[in-house]
Amino acid sequence: MPDHDEHFGAYIRRKRTEAGITLRKFAAAIDVSPTYISQVERGTFKPPGENTIKRIARTLSEDEDELLALANKVSGDLPEIIRQAPKEAATFLRTARNLTPEQWERLTRQIEKKENK
Repeated sequence: MPDHDEHFGAYIRRKRTEAGITLRKFAAAIDVSPTYISQVERGTFKPPGENTIKRIARTLSEDEDELLALANKVSGDLPEIIRQAPKEAATFLRTARNLTPEQWERLTRQIEKKENK
């Protein structure tokens, strides 16, 4: 799980080097230039767009939503989900804002069980 005190680029650089992936190989794997990803890692450039972040997540075996959050973004499918029941979704999220990650996981499993019945 990303340390939210660490900026997006520094986190990506740390995970890439821990995985033993060179900058050039990483850039090729996520379909960007080495210069660009180097600038992102150093914090000179802002985090890339959603699709590139998702390729980064897959390449580094990281969670897409966590990397998007670290980049101050959310997955593109979420606004439509919220628009389907805006009042209920907003109330639910505001009510659940202080849940721990473990509590979120339990709640998710409970909802999945209900959907599978």
